Amino acid sequence: MKEEQVILVNENDEQIGLMPKMEAHEKAMLHRAFSVFVFNNKNELMLQQRAAEKYHSPLLWANTCCSHQRDGEANLDAGKRRLQEEMGFVCELEEKTSFIYKAPFDNGLTEHELDHIMVGYYNNDPVINKDEVESFKWMSLEAVKQDMEKQPEIYTAWFKIIFDKYYEFINK
Repeated sequence: MKEEQVILVNENDEQIGLMPKMEAHEKAMLHRAFSVFVFNNKNELMLQQRAAEKYHSPLLWANTCCSHQRDGEANLDAGKRRLQEEMGFVCELEEKTSFIYKAPFDNGLTEHELDHIMVGYYNNDPVINKDEVESFKWMSLEAVKQDMEKQPEIYTAWFKIIFDKYYEFINK
């Protein structure tokens, strides 16, 4: 199986090349990514616990799903594709903002991403892909914020950054 490529970008989100995903994380190259936040009609956020086999941040809690756009793929199309692949459903998404972050991991890899934040709405439980997702739960943003303060070690780096710096874009 051919290794997935990520889209290398400059700080203006202009594509400057492609690179195998693992190489980009080994070299801490800036690449395009997205984070999806899905809410229900009770204004609860669907969180996912990453699968134990993930190459970084295994079993940590994160937003509904996140991944990398493919070459030539629009941001919203990528978000919908990954929602289907990881969580077993698709909903309409709206892009809210984007930001750059860099987070090194204990395994020597580094996430250096220009991350596009997307928000959608869905009222059913997902049908999770156990290769990608260990578990899921619905939580209010206030409950997530309080839990993140009590036990930050159970959440992914990007989720904590988004919650800290971009809360107004996900809080409707």
